[in-house]
Amino acid sequence: MQSIQLMLADTPSMMLDGLKLLLESERNFHVIAQTDHLEDCLEKMMQYNPDLLILNIDLPDYEGLKILKEINTLDRKIKILILTERLEIKNLILAVEIGIDGYLTKQSKFIELKQAIFSLMKGEVYIDQQVLYQMRMQRDRIENDCKKLERLTKRELDVLKNLSIGMYNKEIATKLEISERTVKNHIFSIFKKLSVADRTQAALFAIRCGVVDLYGE
Repeated sequence: MQSIQLMLADTPSMMLDGLKLLLESERNFHVIAQTDHLEDCLEKMMQYNPDLLILNIDLPDYEGLKILKEINTLDRKIKILILTERLEIKNLILAVEIGIDGYLTKQSKFIELKQAIFSLMKGEVYIDQQVLYQMRMQRDRIENDCKKLERLTKRELDVLKNLSIGMYNKEIATKLEISERTVKNHIFSIFKKLSVADRTQAALFAIRCGVVDLYGE
């Protein structure tokens, strides 16, 4: 079997070096590039043209997601395998929409990582069973919560969107051409209908349900 050319993108740590050593202990794997600076991830991808990129999505300020979005703009044949410490349903949905090929938690055993790599190189998609189970559970819970949005009027939804991006009542009132008192009344109604206690919870609800874009698009 021809050697599979791998690239690793992760935060700097002994774990990254350990993963490289572990992968290269397999005669079918060869790590040709690695980076702990996501700024040069795309540059190295194009320079080394690996068969498969193993990307840590758990990076500060959503850098892993930003890289995924940038990768999606490329005309690529490189397979993408995501590793994650924690499962966040929004991240997984985004990754699937972008077209990643595999999704594993870092708690997976090395034998499963090998299986994922081989599956991806055969043109298959690989998502580990624990991730699938958690995804279904979170998806069902989020879908049930998000149905509460149907209780909001159009104006309340407008107020929620602006509240969620950090606008104050006065700013919302000016933008929507209504009084501050009316804004306050709408916010009180929003809290009640969504079963949230404050502006932060309302904003998180809106982000989780896709009312506003967490990633700034």
